[in-house]
Amino acid sequence: MLRGEFPEAGEQSPEALLAAYATVLTETVDSVGVDAVVEASGLDRGVVGAFADGDIADRTLEEAVAVLATDPDRPDADALQAEAQDILLMGMTTAVMDVESLASGLDDRLEPKEIQQKIEGRFPITLEEYATLHSHIEGEKP
Repeated sequence: MLRGEFPEAGEQSPEALLAAYATVLTETVDSVGVDAVVEASGLDRGVVGAFADGDIADRTLEEAVAVLATDPDRPDADALQAEAQDILLMGMTTAVMDVESLASGLDDRLEPKEIQQKIEGRFPITLEEYATLHSHIEGEKP
């Protein structure tokens, strides 16, 4: 999700990458504290609890950046969201890949239009979907 934080993304399975995301998010909740994350992020306590427990597959990128933004050493949620989207968009550019070839590479589990909307932030993307896209795009880079 953050530039430089997952340098081996293309060499990891989506599941391993999702687990790496979970570690970062769980550590953030642990260091900031559940109550402080709830208050600062505006997220429901149950959602924050899921991040604390590492149960993140169905959580959205928007929720994840809200959690990460509670860490005083990180940028705000909007900057984190833009960076996360930029990682995918710039990765596709570097890999010379469009949404049709990306969908094909994912065995059409997501439609090209759906991928585009999710990457551009016009439709919510789960962390599981983000990990799948991130892993595949990075793995296709020259």
